[in-house]
Amino acid sequence: MADETDDKQHSGSEEAEESEEDGITFVEGRLAFIGHDATEIPQRLIDEYANITRRLDLSFNCLQSLDGLEHFVNLEELILDNNYFDDHLTFPKLNNLHTLTVNKNKISTLSNLLQNLVANLPALRYLSMLGNIACPNQLSDHEKDEEDYRRYRFYVLFHLNNLKFLDSSPVKSEELAEAKRVGPFMEIIKGTSETLREGGKEEEDAVGYTPLPESHRKVDDHKGSYGKSKYVYYGRHSEGNRFIRNNDL
Repeated sequence: MADETDDKQHSGSEEAEESEEDGITFVEGRLAFIGHDATEIPQRLIDEYANITRRLDLSFNCLQSLDGLEHFVNLEELILDNNYFDDHLTFPKLNNLHTLTVNKNKISTLSNLLQNLVANLPALRYLSMLGNIACPNQLSDHEKDEEDYRRYRFYVLFHLNNLKFLDSSPVKSEELAEAKRVGPFMEIIKGTSETLREGGKEEEDAVGYTPLPESHRKVDDHKGSYGKSKYVYYGRHSEGNRFIRNNDL
């Protein structure tokens, strides 16, 4: 019996070594394929491990889409750090996924992504997006401050109000309450190059604006007007009026 057990352990060890040589590591439901410049999820991962993987680490690759991820139906944790995911990132329906990290990617807007997470990751409780433009802190932009990051948290928590942990800190109950109140107004809308050009044109027009009509008289071509008023001012500063003659008007 002991020899049989030793044979099984040895066989398992050889299998692990073979997987590591191919860049794949799988241990007790945890699958890792890290740092191989992959642009898509390798088909071998899908074919051999999709049904038995609970934790998937695809960090430090060149991924831009998640085609094939829908086959990982038992997935609970997903790590996508240091890839090339941008605003087109979408997730398939994964009912058991509770932990997601997409740190240091190229995500710049949140609206579509958050709607997708709400629809397709109902069990999500832990989310980290540090290092993306959409997550405004000093990891992504040294000009951002704590107020920018607070606005971002309120916006995310307004949509994902079941989160227990966002980025590097837990979610507090008072934070959720404030997110419910102000979250809808925290979205940052990026201007397109077209709207920026239009805005510049309007600004130029505003600088050159004048209330005068296009065909106005010359400076020396002026006429006065004369009339009577039923109101008479008797104050101390009215004396100067007597020196104005009609032909001076």
